[in-house]
Amino acid sequence: MSERFKLWWRGRSTREQRMLLVMFALIAIVLVWLAVLRPLSDLRADAERRHGEAVVALAEAKARAVAAGQVARPGAPLPLPIDSLLARTAADAGFPNARIVTQSPTQATITIEAGRPQAVLGWVRGLEAQGVAVGSLRARINQDRTIFVEAGFNAGPRP
Repeated sequence: MSERFKLWWRGRSTREQRMLLVMFALIAIVLVWLAVLRPLSDLRADAERRHGEAVVALAEAKARAVAAGQVARPGAPLPLPIDSLLARTAADAGFPNARIVTQSPTQATITIEAGRPQAVLGWVRGLEAQGVAVGSLRARINQDRTIFVEAGFNAGPRP
């Protein structure tokens, strides 16, 4: 078989050999794309979707726990300064890179670069259930279906 191929190859002109090499290279690129890159891309998209669903499910479970009274009640005194509460609950809700700026022991602002809307709002709802008041909240939609959030929180009832 190898001899037949070599004989056939030598029977081609230089131009034909180059065109065949380009064709084989393009076929190899397409096969690598179909066999390797596309399945990996699909797996990554599926993993991102499952992660988003898990974050939402966690936020919903925490909100149900607060509603059922298994977490701190609104009447319970909040730990001060409020920034430590925000940092802990943000990390628990899946926002470990949230930036917190303390304005006073009872006031702080938080910035979340990217978060699923349901998870962020579930986290905010959980904070309100614990007695933390939302002073301000600005959200902007990112290109990857997440939201950018800047929120101000106060310990105690809404002013």
